Amino acid sequence: MSDLKKATDGKADDRPAGKPEKRQRSVQVVMLALMITMLLAMLDNLIVGTAMPTIVGDLGGLEHLSWVVTAYTLATAASTPIWGKLGDMYGRKGIFLTSIVVFLIGSVLSGMAQDMGQLIGFRAVQGLGAGGLMVGVMAIIGDLVPPRERGKYQGMMAGVMAIAMIGGPLVGGTITDHLGWRWSFYINLPLGAVALAMVTVVLHLPKRERTEAKVDYLGAGLLTLGITAIVLVTTWGGSEYEWNSAVIMELIAIGVASLAGFVFVETKAAEPIIPLHIFRNRNFTLMSVVGFMSGFVMFGAVLFLPLYQQSVQGASATNSGLLLLPMLLSMMVVSLIAGRVTTSTGKYKIFPVIGSVLMVAGLFLLSQMDTGTTRFTSGVYMAVLGAGMGFLMQITMLVAQNSVEMKDMGVASSATTLFRTLGSSFGVAIMGALFTGRVQDEMAARGGGGATAQSAQLDAASLAKLPDAVREAYQFAVSSGTHIAFLVGASVGVIALLASVFVKEVPLRGAAPEKASSDDAPEPAAGAGSKQPEAV
Repeated sequence: MSDLKKATDGKADDRPAGKPEKRQRSVQVVMLALMITMLLAMLDNLIVGTAMPTIVGDLGGLEHLSWVVTAYTLATAASTPIWGKLGDMYGRKGIFLTSIVVFLIGSVLSGMAQDMGQLIGFRAVQGLGAGGLMVGVMAIIGDLVPPRERGKYQGMMAGVMAIAMIGGPLVGGTITDHLGWRWSFYINLPLGAVALAMVTVVLHLPKRERTEAKVDYLGAGLLTLGITAIVLVTTWGGSEYEWNSAVIMELIAIGVASLAGFVFVETKAAEPIIPLHIFRNRNFTLMSVVGFMSGFVMFGAVLFLPLYQQSVQGASATNSGLLLLPMLLSMMVVSLIAGRVTTSTGKYKIFPVIGSVLMVAGLFLLSQMDTGTTRFTSGVYMAVLGAGMGFLMQITMLVAQNSVEMKDMGVASSATTLFRTLGSSFGVAIMGALFTGRVQDEMAARGGGGATAQSAQLDAASLAKLPDAVREAYQFAVSSGTHIAFLVGASVGVIALLASVFVKEVPLRGAAPEKASSDDAPEPAAGAGSKQPEAV
């Protein structure tokens, strides 16, 4: 039996699983495979986004362009909780490998698409697989590594996120220019093959009994319908359709009815997709709120910061990923530090509180940017926001996983991921609507309305061709738009702060053996089915 398997067997005795150094090396090999898989999930949209102009030029169908992203996002969000539950029911490893295979099949098919309709359909297949990648990574880490030790790996996760956000647009541009847009999908194959091989060979998880209960198909269908309606409302509202249009109102009604039906069905199902009892744990519910709000803020910032720097500060769109470097580096460093401190002390409550304070402060500072703000100043503001996100991004998952029984690790991971995804959808929609509205109002007031023909997304090259008066009016309008967007983000951050204050410090499972006492004995890392006391 391998050292890694011993480390995750969850036997009743507390004997060390082999030499600590050897076990740590085994876990690190598995973590490398998981990080590659996580990189697959995060890189895809960033690379494809860069290639989209070339794709449209080749396949046509400009009017369906938004569906290339929407189909992927919808499939990812809708399938996330289902993958998590299947992993809990039938075993994590097999379900995780299946999600990788589905993602790679979708990637191959997308690269072979001959028209926009095919591409949209194949992107949906790819999104179905992607829904299992992130939740699979998080749930497996939850199985492998006790919460007390998990902080050591937080910096790796934050580092993968930073690499994806910085490198995605650069890699996408390079691939599209030199190999063609189809390779923006085919690039997933070598990475996916490595991840598949490594996970198959080195990942050993405790065998779980196969459940006799059937999949909650009705609950899955209602949840999928509700999530689809919500994502479409946030995607179409204010862009494809007016917020008060019949289509949006109908989608809202469908979403509310579906989710209400889902809650009712879950109270009766033998194996609910998302067991409602996990929300009786105060910490889990509060972390779901914090995750939603941090997703709202994070993706709104990623959208508007490069836009501001390109439109107002004249930065090049080619290096758009590098524009976020102060925020991403700060997030990575702080996440690493917070993880190490959590591992050594077992304390974590202070981090969501500090993170929320810094997040609110960073967003408020960003809301004060105007046409005269220097890149250095905006970089400092971004670093403050990044520090706040660094305290929040992984701690929310850590506390959520620590708040449930081991048998619910998958649904806890998927629910937390889902709330963050939904938060990002709402953040982009609400902040985007406010931003666009403010830009259009300011341009109309200053007599430069013609510059908003591209929905407030003129790049530096296009701005240079405008008359001086119109360009200055547009730059003022964009800075005014970012002001209102980030001000709303800061207000949302206050909700995360209030939720963080009420988190209860529950001891993390799996304290270091050498420091264990009769009152604080280490719990098994996985498989024991031990129940974490509820934070009430």
